[in-house]
Amino acid sequence: MHEILSRLDSAEELQRMSVEQLESLAVEIRDVLCNLMTTRTAHFASNLGVVELCLALHSIFDFREDRLIWDTGHQIYPHKLITGRYHEFTTIRERGGLMGYPNPVESPYDLFMTGHAGCSVSTALGLKSGDDLMGESQRHSIAVIGDGALPSGIVFEAMNNAGELDKNLIVILNDNKMSICPRVGSVASYLDKLRSNPFYTGLKTEVVKALNKLPVFGDPAERMLAQIKEGVKAGFVGGMLFEEFGFRYFGPIDGHDISLVRKYLQMAKDQQGPILLHVVTEKGHGYQPAAADPVYFHTPPAFEDMEGTPKIIESSGKPAFTNYARDAILHEMRRNPLVTVMTAAMCQGNKLEPVRDEFPDRFFDVGICESHAVAFAAGHAKTGLRPIVSIYSTFMQRSYDQIFQEVALQNLPVVLMMDRGGLAGPDGPTHHGVFDIGYMRVFPNIVMMAPGDATEVQPMLEFALQHSGPTSIRYPKATANTFDRPKQPIELGKSELLRTGTDGAIVACGAMLQQALEAAEVLRLEGIEVSVVNARFIKPLDSEMLEKLFNDCRFIVTVEEGALAGGFGSAVLELACQNSWDTRILRTLGIPDRFIQHGERSDLLKEIGIDTQGIIQACRDLKERFSEAESVAY
Repeated sequence: MHEILSRLDSAEELQRMSVEQLESLAVEIRDVLCNLMTTRTAHFASNLGVVELCLALHSIFDFREDRLIWDTGHQIYPHKLITGRYHEFTTIRERGGLMGYPNPVESPYDLFMTGHAGCSVSTALGLKSGDDLMGESQRHSIAVIGDGALPSGIVFEAMNNAGELDKNLIVILNDNKMSICPRVGSVASYLDKLRSNPFYTGLKTEVVKALNKLPVFGDPAERMLAQIKEGVKAGFVGGMLFEEFGFRYFGPIDGHDISLVRKYLQMAKDQQGPILLHVVTEKGHGYQPAAADPVYFHTPPAFEDMEGTPKIIESSGKPAFTNYARDAILHEMRRNPLVTVMTAAMCQGNKLEPVRDEFPDRFFDVGICESHAVAFAAGHAKTGLRPIVSIYSTFMQRSYDQIFQEVALQNLPVVLMMDRGGLAGPDGPTHHGVFDIGYMRVFPNIVMMAPGDATEVQPMLEFALQHSGPTSIRYPKATANTFDRPKQPIELGKSELLRTGTDGAIVACGAMLQQALEAAEVLRLEGIEVSVVNARFIKPLDSEMLEKLFNDCRFIVTVEEGALAGGFGSAVLELACQNSWDTRILRTLGIPDRFIQHGERSDLLKEIGIDTQGIIQACRDLKERFSEAESVAY
């Protein structure tokens, strides 16, 4: 079926293809992408939108030698298909298969794992500067960045530096009027104006040449005419923002016209200094439902195409923690007019559309600018509002300094709601939110919580909004179960005892409560009785409960869906050391000191030994060890 792709040994072959052949190849790539969606959820609309751009790039440049950075990497699928990975493509996002982002382990064509937006211009500039210093100045360096990522602060830092260094850097602005959701902000409005400008590059060039021939005389006439001249140029020449940064601006051009894109890429290749090529594409191009609704089709559930109509073939199942978090936010906003919400281009990912629609004046999507989101929230808190910052755990890292300086240091009541606090499944190591416990709990003033089940999300948020200082609530990308038990109120630093046993104890952090309870039931059938504690609070710890466990239990197992280094178990160990409790009876389970690859969450939990069976085995080992020790002592 895929006549060209199946015989494509190297992306180098694209340089010898005609435009017609490249267009046929584009059709094959889109067919592969549609076929993939019948088997699993994957990034879809963004990849459909860059097919022609990808083919044009590889037909003009040789990226075995030249440098290419995709920002962000979820639009990497066409690139993977033409760089020797077509026959493995059906494994993408499966455990042990291809990663859904660039991966240098897979191919020399992939230079960085780019899972966070905005870093491409910096890394591409660094590559060019490094190549020049290494005597390899013939290498071209290209960053492809979307209009949604463009407003990221690091992009402007990089452009500022690029203009000064005056390196031969090519930045391709892939403008599809989208981030995951429709992009926001002044830069978006500026790009809209550029896109609607009727004076395209050819005419602009002639106008500028004519204006540059106009003489200016003396002072003040010289100043006046110079101002008029620059004003006229600004009116006719697009991209003045980029020009002021020292970039030569070309475009906007149709990003789905392979011949045209190739022409401009060749032009950029022959220029000196920083170049910005403005390419206009359509997210979801080539598949009408995805083009019509690119937000839904960013990462849709698996579907089968029925003559142009997608039919979902995966059931969504029980609601996820994200749904409960969204509902809790809605509830609090309805009852308290002081509550505001900030997110960083993740309205759709965090399912906040109902919040945005019902409370447009108190909802703020700041774009891919996490640092700004947290500092902005600090400003709200200082005025007496009660802001909630809803961002993925892995992206909240980007605001680390603002959490420190603007929130914790000021002891302001900002609520940080961290979705994907744990393993993010097929999205892999760039998206696993496993470091937030370690990077959060070092700050004084902050209170940290993790709901054990769906029923705790709402009361934890209510508690956080009543607390006088900063708080964080982490929850995973997982189905939210509910465990029947008498309701216990959320009290600062108090855990919840769900089961009492005489042999040992399992202390569960957050959603690992499900595995802990399942393990306890299996152990009971084996004659091993363990207590199960729902920690609820990561900081402050329930020292009273933990002291009782250390005094009464033969062993204690802590389990968390976070990095062991600096994590919840480490906090328990620190507390035990401070109080001279017997730390020999403690075993901590969590994410080991390595990056966890992509795969289904259940498979990854099993791999690292923190699924139900892993907890059971840890308890068995500890029971056996201490039973043997007691026998020897006897």
